[in-house]
Amino acid sequence: MTRIPLRPLARILDARQKGENPDAIERENRRIRHEDMRDRMRLRAEGRLLVLAVMFFCAYGVIGARMGMLSASEPSEPRAQASGASIIASRADITDRHGRLLATNMSTHSLYAHPQQMIEPQRAAQRLAEIFPDLDAEKLAARFMDPKRKFLWVRKKISPEQMQAVHDIGEPGLLFGPREMRLYPNGPILSHVLGGASFGQEGVHSAEVIGTAGIERFFDKELRDPAREGVPLTLSIDLTVQAAAEEVLDAGMKLMNAKGAASVLMDVHTGEVISIVSLPDFDPNDRPRPAVQGSPSDSPLFNRAVQGVYELGSTFKIFAAIQAMQLDLVQPDTIIDTSPPLKVGGHRIGEFDNHNYGKISVEKIIVKSSNRGTGKLALAIGPERQQTFLKTLGLFDPTPLEIVEAHGGKPLIPERWTDLSTVTISYGHGISTTPLHLATGYAAIANGGHMVKPTLLKQTTSQYQDVVFREDVAKDALHMLREVVSNEDGTASFGEVPGYSVGGKTGSAEKPKENGGGYYKEKNINTFASIFPTDNPKYVLVVTLDEPMDTAGSKPRRTAGWTSVPVAAEMIGRIAPLLGLRPHYDTGQLVTTSASD
Repeated sequence: MTRIPLRPLARILDARQKGENPDAIERENRRIRHEDMRDRMRLRAEGRLLVLAVMFFCAYGVIGARMGMLSASEPSEPRAQASGASIIASRADITDRHGRLLATNMSTHSLYAHPQQMIEPQRAAQRLAEIFPDLDAEKLAARFMDPKRKFLWVRKKISPEQMQAVHDIGEPGLLFGPREMRLYPNGPILSHVLGGASFGQEGVHSAEVIGTAGIERFFDKELRDPAREGVPLTLSIDLTVQAAAEEVLDAGMKLMNAKGAASVLMDVHTGEVISIVSLPDFDPNDRPRPAVQGSPSDSPLFNRAVQGVYELGSTFKIFAAIQAMQLDLVQPDTIIDTSPPLKVGGHRIGEFDNHNYGKISVEKIIVKSSNRGTGKLALAIGPERQQTFLKTLGLFDPTPLEIVEAHGGKPLIPERWTDLSTVTISYGHGISTTPLHLATGYAAIANGGHMVKPTLLKQTTSQYQDVVFREDVAKDALHMLREVVSNEDGTASFGEVPGYSVGGKTGSAEKPKENGGGYYKEKNINTFASIFPTDNPKYVLVVTLDEPMDTAGSKPRRTAGWTSVPVAAEMIGRIAPLLGLRPHYDTGQLVTTSASD
């Protein structure tokens, strides 16, 4: 920038010649310079104000537009963001097929201590031991007075009454933290399916609830997903049917002096498990610790329906008959000679109570439960074809039920499948499966030969999978099972339920000894696998009792016909109306008469 001098020499000389005051020239130039500087600064200030005004206008415009959009939108609840929380405390509810609550959350509190802030630690420890009897006052006081300890959990969850009692102690070092705990409002009902939950990652002000067993653990990720927005997990279970089944099975277990029991009720078209019971059970609100000694099956946590791998005895005989008919080796009226002797691999195949049924039809083999009869059918089928057929029924792999315990119920099959294995497996010995495996196999008989996948999730349509045998074969097998119950010579004649046509097969299997040295003669696993109603099959019910014994007669009776069958019949009579099945009675011909006056 060119700077103009305030006293230019030429103008000073000219002013002196004219007699003017040279200082006036300097004042005039100073005034002009200041005016010029003022104009430039005004323009700069006005530019800045204009920019600032535009910025404010844009900001208020954006805010106004956003407010307008919000006022025009529908009101909605804010969504929880998974990435915004380090500890996910919420967990979705679990309901039965009708929306009845099985598992939910409850707000509670935890109790912790800051020992360095405590005034009377010994008194506080003594009072806490009175409120929580399982606490040791001396050990708690020692921890409170430990100079190195700055934090101590006293109780992870407490009731409102306990919270008030602790508050009344008046100790400033005892503090409460909010908690959300899992609540099972029905107590022990469905305990083995629900499993249980506990605290995972914990903080003073929150804690995540994670599944520890059962369906809670299987669907842990889904139940903790904030994106569910409170949508519950709907199970296939019917809570009313489940409660009735547990009540009947518990009474039957005690009446038959059994050490344990299990039952499975399945829809034969959808694979839905409507009820599944294992006794003894437990309360998932106070889940016991796993047993560290003895047999796992002695623990109430053991799920006999999906973990209990048993030889299920003569319930397998219908599978041998089905495969023989599927291969067109026999028909229901084909005569088989079951007379002794029958020796396979140097072993004599006998009958229950040394019966000799002679020459009988395939149908009578099932009705009378002949070992030699099904053994001969199995030999005609052959080991390889028998293995292939049983494998298609899912009897070689764990069931895909949506609880973690089901994956441990892997069937036990022989390492060498000999002719002897083929015969014994035909009547349920030498192969061990779970009651749920058996229910799945019988479901295929009831629905016309289709495999269905057992599931604990509610389904709305049929879930047929592979066809494992022909429909006519399934119909013949169903008729045989009906004869087992309706025929006086059948082994399940006590399974008849008034108003409902029931078909099924009994199985009485001696329990193998733990050391592998043979079988117990007076300890059985008794099973009754049933289908109802047989005129329009809808459900399969399997009832298994562990070491039952009927002592009502003059001598103890340990077979399934005397133990499992009556329990299953009582259960069907209780749950069939709850399932919406109307009874049908043969009322005969009505005769009317008129009376004269």
